[in-house]
Amino acid sequence: MRRDAERSLKTVAVVTSLNAPMPYGRSSPLDREHPADHEKRERVSKGVQRMCHGDSFGESGFSVPWCQRLRIGRSRSFALIVPIAFFLQLNAMAATLQVGANKAFTTVRAAASAVHDGDVVEIDAGTYTNDVATWSANNLTVRGVNGRASLTITNGTNEGGKAIWVVAGANFTAENIEFSGATVPDQNGAGIRGEGSGTLTIRNCYFHDNEDGILGGDGNSAVLVEYSTFDHNGQGDGFSHNMYIGPAQSFTLRYSYTHRAVIGHNVKTRALNNAILYNRIMDESDGTASYAVDVPDGGRTLLIGNVIEQGPNTDNSIVVAYAAESAKNGPLDLYAVNNTLVNNRPSGGQFFSLRSGTTAVIRNNIFYGPGTTWSGGSVTASNNYIEPSYSNSPGFVSPSTYDFHLSANSPRGAALIVDAGAAPGTSSVGNDLTPLFQYVYDAQSVVRTAVGTLDVRAFEFGNPGSDGRGPLPPANVKVQ
Repeated sequence: MRRDAERSLKTVAVVTSLNAPMPYGRSSPLDREHPADHEKRERVSKGVQRMCHGDSFGESGFSVPWCQRLRIGRSRSFALIVPIAFFLQLNAMAATLQVGANKAFTTVRAAASAVHDGDVVEIDAGTYTNDVATWSANNLTVRGVNGRASLTITNGTNEGGKAIWVVAGANFTAENIEFSGATVPDQNGAGIRGEGSGTLTIRNCYFHDNEDGILGGDGNSAVLVEYSTFDHNGQGDGFSHNMYIGPAQSFTLRYSYTHRAVIGHNVKTRALNNAILYNRIMDESDGTASYAVDVPDGGRTLLIGNVIEQGPNTDNSIVVAYAAESAKNGPLDLYAVNNTLVNNRPSGGQFFSLRSGTTAVIRNNIFYGPGTTWSGGSVTASNNYIEPSYSNSPGFVSPSTYDFHLSANSPRGAALIVDAGAAPGTSSVGNDLTPLFQYVYDAQSVVRTAVGTLDVRAFEFGNPGSDGRGPLPPANVKVQ
């Protein structure tokens, strides 16, 4: 029996209606840069959905007000008559569809056409060339098994002029999938184009050499990206990026590695609430990204425990840009805590560029390399270590190979780095700003435990469970 059928026929879930915004389209470079400005049309799904998969969706915990439960008694005569088809649906088995050379489905596209709400799709490891799809059902999980499934575009094939995958249904999870080569006539071809409601979850995926890595997010959705790698995405026009999150309710990026965006930004988000936690965000020796992190419309933003490096070939002097375009996602509320920020642009620049009216907390960070630490806004700053030269006074293990863990030579004590952090505090709405994890190469994490007093920067020296360093990156970090 279907997993929900364990409730028996005592509880019947009836979905009365569901509002979902139409996906936004684009027809000009200006449109590509400002997805929030696109006209959105509301659509209402007619009829009654026959199942309700719980009372919340994803980690964001969105409630489902349109899900009402009707209690059916045990008597033989029912006051409420429920269609037989409803009971058949309730008892149906949620399917697992398998894709592979010797499986029921040999293409991803065929499986996407056959799925129903709540199904799981397992794609055998291997390369699926020019195999594009739209996922329209709700509450799907699609994962690579026995290794990563690679969706590779070689001839410009695309889904609807948008992406390799277009996600139209609610609450979609992609796991262990590689996306590469997406191109479209509008020059914003994405690995994944998110147009559904609920939560879009990307886990342990790899996006590279697309015009956009991920593109999407709207006012009714949340986006969660974790344990994933983004490399060399962008068309080169400045309007396409490693990831471009639209005006979602929330965006969380954690335990991920995003680097070498082509002219565009390594991270760009127009979400109302942003949590950018424990990531490796870099240009390295040959990256040409503009901003490392761009939050163009403001909104409450937590930037905690990240290693952020701007390279010598960057297309912009600013490392982190906050509310550069507008303040429409207010409040202008930024918390930058326990990050390691490196500017390898020899002529300097700005680590943080803040819109006037921004309230920012900048605490327990290392600023390494030339440039202004911050400009604009009202900043509460404490326990930051600032080294404008490349003398390696922080005692990094190997700055030339982008290993910014501390060493036994790192300065210790008050006003220095090791055991020199302040209590991180809380946000204006009570978010705990204490770093709970730290990034481990590549696209992994480990629990962070303060050894003595909390250290300044993204890594805790001598962190229990690791040596405080984690696996070292190769000398010339490029494609994973």
